[in-house]
Amino acid sequence: MEDTKVEERVYRNLQKHLDSKTLGYPATKSGAEIRLLKHIFTPEEARLAIHLSYKPRTASQVHETASVMGLSFEDTEKMLVTMVKNGSIGRLEKEGTDYFYNLPLVVGMYEGQLHRLTQEFIEDINEYTATNAFGLSFLGSELPQMRTIPVGESITVKHNVTGYDHVTELINTTEGPIGIMECICRKNKSMTGGSCKQTSRLETCMTLGDWAKNFIMSGTAREISTHEALDIIRQNVAEGLVLQPSNSQKIEFICSCCGCCCGMLSVQKMLPKPVDFWATNYHSEVNSETCSSCGTCVDICQVGAISIDKSGDVASIDLNRCIGCGNCVINCPTEAINLIKNEKETVPPVNIESLFETNAVDKKGMLGKIKLITKLMRMKR
Repeated sequence: MEDTKVEERVYRNLQKHLDSKTLGYPATKSGAEIRLLKHIFTPEEARLAIHLSYKPRTASQVHETASVMGLSFEDTEKMLVTMVKNGSIGRLEKEGTDYFYNLPLVVGMYEGQLHRLTQEFIEDINEYTATNAFGLSFLGSELPQMRTIPVGESITVKHNVTGYDHVTELINTTEGPIGIMECICRKNKSMTGGSCKQTSRLETCMTLGDWAKNFIMSGTAREISTHEALDIIRQNVAEGLVLQPSNSQKIEFICSCCGCCCGMLSVQKMLPKPVDFWATNYHSEVNSETCSSCGTCVDICQVGAISIDKSGDVASIDLNRCIGCGNCVINCPTEAINLIKNEKETVPPVNIESLFETNAVDKKGMLGKIKLITKLMRMKR
């Protein structure tokens, strides 16, 4: 009985530790957050994970503070590598040295469980991510973890597109490796008896650089060439999926999302003005003179931003919902929709470290934003 109490305390301490970081990991009445941690970490790993943060640290630095656990340096390093393989923590390499850090639940630990999914885990993750506590924490970050970039065919020279908004350039310039992995959202849907309406393929999401190394090592992803990556992106675009890389200039992943399975787009649909919580540099615009009101754009839009107006003569785009993915542009049979660059360009952080650091600095000032989110959720009801 005493051992059980000690173990529960270990996981609760880790929950509080993660909740103090950038995206948070709030407690809930159901305790689903603890059940998730028990799936992801052993008790000993949970103790060690408390000595990490979102700021990468070497094994030596971790061991300095974790020495109270009675672990040797070799055991500490071995456990850190095991946790990387299990998708529990992150690792990056700088000048030949490995650095380790805490991952958020989404995007991070959740996706890292692809090779270890159980029905119980899926039930717990769905219960936890549906809570207001998680929603407020997730949306309350200063910068979102993902951003939407337009599909290549919707871009013209006049857009003067920056490299971080062009998927082909992002893939061509990555240091590699590139890994392809199953979409965790579609995998979740299939394990709960559903199926995706947009694609029958599960292998649609990519990981790059240090994240790819970790996912490939764990068996969660398989390495592919640049040519294969670009071919998969073409397939994803052809099926109307939305391209969403990590919100950094040096990207760690590219998700290809649908409105029926994707957790991020599901959250988008819940809010009356989701564009306020999205990272995108574009929006779509309809030319009423050439629009045939065929409804193709309505069907292809994954966020419900387009409708045919009451007159039935022209498509109408809700700019509070449009995330500038460009799918309506390339699928319009009369070429009546154009992609427009927003007046104010949002420049993503240089890398994921900078993203975490920005959110960590701004975490203390999130109260106003959380109040706004709460208000929006009430409006939706």
